[in-house]
Amino acid sequence: MSKPIQQLVDELPTNNLTISALRSLDFIAPGEWENTVGFVNTIKIVTGETDEDLIQQISDRAIYLYNDRSQGYQRALWLYQTVDITDKALKAQALDLSLKLVAELAAFCQINGIPNDSIGDFIGALGDYSRESFIRMAALVCFDGLIPLGPDFANKALSRISQTSPHELEENATFQNIKEVIPGQNSGSKLSFIGESFNSVKSWMGDLVVSHHLTPKKVASNLQGFINFSDDKLDYLGAFLDVSTNYYEHTGTQTVARRLIERAVAEI
Repeated sequence: MSKPIQQLVDELPTNNLTISALRSLDFIAPGEWENTVGFVNTIKIVTGETDEDLIQQISDRAIYLYNDRSQGYQRALWLYQTVDITDKALKAQALDLSLKLVAELAAFCQINGIPNDSIGDFIGALGDYSRESFIRMAALVCFDGLIPLGPDFANKALSRISQTSPHELEENATFQNIKEVIPGQNSGSKLSFIGESFNSVKSWMGDLVVSHHLTPKKVASNLQGFINFSDDKLDYLGAFLDVSTNYYEHTGTQTVARRLIERAVAEI
C-alpha cells in the first residue's frame, strides 16, 4: 500500500459526487451513514473517547495492526480500491456487479482473518451490516444493480454469469485485478465461485429492494438534484456513476478504519 492508513482517512473528501450519491440513499436507512473523515476524528467518533493520551494509544495500535502484513487490513483496502478504479464497459455491467460483490466478500474475510471462501459467515454478517458497510451494499444494489440492469438485476447477473466462459472472464479487467483472492484452481472454478457467491446474496438483495420499495426510477429520482439525465437512459446513468464515483473505495476506507480502531480499543 502506497499511503499509511491515517493519511488515507485524513484525505477522504468531505463533499464530491461520491458523497452526494451516497447521501441520496439516505431514504433507505435515514441517518445510517455519516461521512466520517479524519483519522483522529474517526477514533473519537467510534470510541467516544476524549482523553488525548488514550486516543494516541489507540491510533498507534490501529496503525500497527494495519501495517502488519500478516493481518488482512491492507489487502481488504486494496480490494475496495481496485474494484473502483477498474475501467468499466457498458456491456460488462452485470459481470462487474457480481465481481464487486465477490470483492466485498473477500474484503470481509480478510478483515476478519477467515478463509476467502467463507460465504456462510459473510451471509450471516450481512444482516448486521451498518453505517458505511450497509450504505456500500445499498449502493451496490442501487447503482450497480437497479439503475443499469433494472428491477430483475439479480437474475440478469446470474444469467450473465452462467453464460460467461472462463476465457471471457479472463478478459474482464476487474477479474484480472482481483482473481488471486477469488477461491478456485482456475478461471472455471473461480467463475463457479462467483456464481455461488452472488446466488447466496440474492435473497438479501431482494429483501432490501422489497422492504424499501426500490425501483430504478425511485433511486434515480434521488440523484436528479445533482446529475442531469433522461429516464430512458438509466444504463448510461449507471455507467456514469461507475466512472465518476468511488463509493467502494470511500466507504471501504471508512470500514477498514472503523474495524482497526475497534480492534485496537479491544487490545489496549
